[in-house]
Amino acid sequence: MSDSERSSQRPARNPFEPSFEQLPETLPIFPLSGVLLLPGGKLPLNIFEPRYLAMISDALAGSRMIGMVQPVQPGGFASDGMPSDDGRPKVHRVGCAGRITNFNETEDGRLMLVLSGVCRFDIVRELDPAQGGYRRVSSVFSPYRADLDHADDVVDLDRDRLMAALAAFFRGRQLSTDWDAVNKAADANLVTSLSMVLPFGPAEKQALLEAADSTARAKLLIAFLEMSAFGDPSDTPPGRTN
Repeated sequence: MSDSERSSQRPARNPFEPSFEQLPETLPIFPLSGVLLLPGGKLPLNIFEPRYLAMISDALAGSRMIGMVQPVQPGGFASDGMPSDDGRPKVHRVGCAGRITNFNETEDGRLMLVLSGVCRFDIVRELDPAQGGYRRVSSVFSPYRADLDHADDVVDLDRDRLMAALAAFFRGRQLSTDWDAVNKAADANLVTSLSMVLPFGPAEKQALLEAADSTARAKLLIAFLEMSAFGDPSDTPPGRTN
């Protein structure tokens, strides 16, 4: 099969997805402990605080993008982190930008929306708060440009080991899942979905976000599952996988 034939069989790029050149340098951020967004993932959010309602309103009028980040110190008001000396909770340097792909207004003044993960970013510096009171940063996406090709992502996954660790993890926590859907999921989608939805702590979530690629993330995911299900007290959590 020629390269042109292979190219013609690939799914067409979603015309609504931004190109690298369209990624915004100034990005509003939503600090939320224990919540993970990854490129290609879908994250439902329930927005009710005035500052974040303002953030979503401004995003819908512009790029439709916001950055999900985790506080360095979990806790604080609305799980947005413990305040630092300047009053603003410190956040991790690496986050993931998501595009608002669906939203609904509720009668009690909330917004129910879905963020579609686009690309990770590094925070260069924090800017003055926006008029609506939400936080903004100067962002750099270039180290993670490959994230935009998540639809073509190929992951080297030891699926049997993952499924064994996942089953043991669920048994240990008395959780249930749709195993038919898990078995049918493509490797890359499965790694992304499990990394986002499984009840890992904030440190584990950040490590999964910062993994170099999907293969590194898959190995880290299996390690976290096995440590939780079969963990040896002498084990120490693995750090960033490259």
